[in-house]
Amino acid sequence: MDIKKRIKELIEQINQANYDYHTLDQPKISDQSYDLMLKELTELEDKYPEYRYEDSPTQKVGGVILSSFTKVKHQIPMMSLSNVFNEDELRSFDEKIKKVISSFSYVTELKIDGLAVSLLYEKGLFVRAATRGNGLIGEDVTHNVKTIKSLPLKLKEPIDIEVRGEIFMPHKSFKQLNEERLNEGESLFANPRNAAAGTIRQLDSKVVSRRNLDLFVYTIVNQKKYADTQEIALQYLADLGFKVNPNYQKVFGIESLIDTIKQYDLIRKRLPYDTDGVVIKVNEFSIYEDIGYTAKFPKWATAYKFQAERVETILKDITFQVGRTGVITPVAELEPVLISGSMVARATLHNEDYIKNKDIRINDTVLVHKAGEIIPEVIEVVLNKRTDQKPFVMINECPICHKEVIRKDNEADHYCINPDCPGKSMYGLIHFSSRQAMDIDTLGEKVVETLHDLGYLNKISDIYHLKEYKEALKDLPGFGDKKIYTLLKAIEDSKTQSFDKLIFGLGIKHVGSKVAKTLVKHFSSMEELKHAKLEQLQDIPEIGPMIAQSVVDYFDNKTNLLLIEELKKLGLNMEAQKRQTIESPFTGQTIVLTGKLAFYSRDEATALLEKLGAKVSSSVSAKTDYVIYGEDAGTKLSKAKELNVHTMDEKAFKEIIDGLH
Repeated sequence: MDIKKRIKELIEQINQANYDYHTLDQPKISDQSYDLMLKELTELEDKYPEYRYEDSPTQKVGGVILSSFTKVKHQIPMMSLSNVFNEDELRSFDEKIKKVISSFSYVTELKIDGLAVSLLYEKGLFVRAATRGNGLIGEDVTHNVKTIKSLPLKLKEPIDIEVRGEIFMPHKSFKQLNEERLNEGESLFANPRNAAAGTIRQLDSKVVSRRNLDLFVYTIVNQKKYADTQEIALQYLADLGFKVNPNYQKVFGIESLIDTIKQYDLIRKRLPYDTDGVVIKVNEFSIYEDIGYTAKFPKWATAYKFQAERVETILKDITFQVGRTGVITPVAELEPVLISGSMVARATLHNEDYIKNKDIRINDTVLVHKAGEIIPEVIEVVLNKRTDQKPFVMINECPICHKEVIRKDNEADHYCINPDCPGKSMYGLIHFSSRQAMDIDTLGEKVVETLHDLGYLNKISDIYHLKEYKEALKDLPGFGDKKIYTLLKAIEDSKTQSFDKLIFGLGIKHVGSKVAKTLVKHFSSMEELKHAKLEQLQDIPEIGPMIAQSVVDYFDNKTNLLLIEELKKLGLNMEAQKRQTIESPFTGQTIVLTGKLAFYSRDEATALLEKLGAKVSSSVSAKTDYVIYGEDAGTKLSKAKELNVHTMDEKAFKEIIDGLH
């Protein structure tokens, strides 16, 4: 088999399948066929890295970890648009253009609620992505944008071109992300735009890849080189392989423009992503200079902003929820009201600052909307309907256990600090038993609540004593012999779950399933993790100061240490599976990788080094033993030379690896 030819065939077939599915929304092959092709391509590229091409779909899985984003100067500024908010302002915009040009048309496009990005291609290959920034200077987010499945890494024509578009998070991805964050005890994103912005600035591109961002492209830089009108430019972008929003329309005259905007206002409520208006552009490029520019905006374009669906209702009460990490979340109890097709009786109030900044009070008349068309949120008080409502005062004791509530410096949330809080413990029990953690079949939320209310389950270790109440369980409604057998067997089986699942299940603040896996790579037993120093934790690339402090705080707590000792005696797995290492010059050494590697991806090189018994770090210090570098190595290589740290280019590294086999 001609390996090079087969790899190119697979790249072409998979890229076409991605285009059909993610851009055209018209899949032509089954998921199974797609997975088999991708598996074959991955295996071939792993075996023959010299044939790994820039436009390969395997480049979309992420894996690059950055320490920061570099600045990018836009050769042509990314200008903002002026806004209009009603029909009168729209007519005024139209009249100003008519004073300069009498004959022209408009193109209307849905304004996607995301973040602007500029994409550079050379000879048809994707080279760089940059955020808008301040319009003049943005940030290089190439590695993150590369993971977006609808982004073409290779265009249908081998041209040099710069285009601009909007990165956004679809509702489905937003819902899934917030569900994951809820399960991991992390704060929720308020809306898809914030989620997309937070995601694109992640330093780990694998995180970005998992969050399923999307992209619509809407303009070409130096557009007159490629088209005469905006309508033709959009068609050309689609022909090149870009995903272009299909909801654009050419219109003549102000009346048609107003009618079209009204149609968009109806359409947008059924779309699977957020829009916040309509972009209106004069269609003909040749008259742009005649119409002109202000200091900030082009005069030939504007954005009509939709009025968000805001519904008035009464805020009857403010209640409080206790999460598994002890976070106290205020919730608005509302007079039920219909918003965007569903009845809403509760809405998030986020935290104390949010309530006080908006001066929200019990019995106020409030305006409510669905953030991102999903999460009900109180956005405003109707002050002219206020009577004698009293200002909000944050609770100082937990609504469940009535112990002290604290607010830490530089944090917006309040916490119940009682480790034995029933509210916290119940959510902790649910989390510990969940599929993502210890995966205890039949011990779901309702069963936990029932057993908790009856006093059988108060802390995690109680789960493993349930067998002592086998006969008593039979008296409970719905607890037959089969269910009890299944439950107790699942509890016993969970003792052999992997070490990282136990760490995640403990509910350590900020420690999600991914962080738990990372900790296990560096601390192979509970004993090691228990005694980890703050500096050791912070030295791990994926562990930030907040996570490191949270881990240290958890193991400083006597109640937590007693729980771990009890779980150990009960026979739960407290150690990571031992990995066999191969003796090599790197065994026991601390290694830093830098620059662009040609023979391996960064993940592959890291995995190889860890298999050889090395520790891979993200920063160079006097404790570093080797810096292995590829092309365009920068400050890390310079620092290594300053500190007299051994350096090795990737070719020498590969020769050592090859010699070990």
